[in-house]
Amino acid sequence: MMKVADIMTKDVITIRSSAKVSVAVQLMREQTIHTLIVERSHPQDAYGIITDSDIVNQVVASGKNPQQVRVYEIMTKPCLVLNPDLGVEYAAKLFKNSDIRCAPVIKGELLGIVSVSDILNKSEFVNNPLEDQLHKQIEEKINEAKKICQKFSHDSKACQEAWLLVEELEAEASFYSNKKPEKTALEAYLEEYPSVGQILTLDNWCSG
Repeated sequence: MMKVADIMTKDVITIRSSAKVSVAVQLMREQTIHTLIVERSHPQDAYGIITDSDIVNQVVASGKNPQQVRVYEIMTKPCLVLNPDLGVEYAAKLFKNSDIRCAPVIKGELLGIVSVSDILNKSEFVNNPLEDQLHKQIEEKINEAKKICQKFSHDSKACQEAWLLVEELEAEASFYSNKKPEKTALEAYLEEYPSVGQILTLDNWCSG
């Protein structure tokens, strides 16, 4: 699975919150970009963001003078941020749920920025969709779980952990597809081996 760090743009154009909106417009035109990250004023401060839509909706549409309006008046702060280790598909879902088109990538410091264009043009979702990746992983982990449970006992920690991993992957796949499976892999396994149904119970087992 590709990560946010794999597709982010590292050359981030920033602006001060006290700058005039006219300066933001000039930067966007010169750099041919739609978004600027608003710098922090101190280490404990949050990053902000200003987009071309903010300028159009809050300045142009109101007939305000961009040379008199400051960035801090129309920016979003704090803004939604992405961890560089986050999977691209999670970033896409976060964009969808938050109704945004871009976000800075931060881990202690500003590392880059990711937009919907980056996801569309740089990720591998066409040739290697997450759905296919998850299904492949699930099949592999099911086979591993069966082998582990045959090698050890069905009430062993190794067996329990193996099936828990399968169920976690199935839960993730269901989350993305918004479709609950009629039968989990474990349920199918217990139908095949009903005698272990009372032994292999994950609900009462805790890895911690």
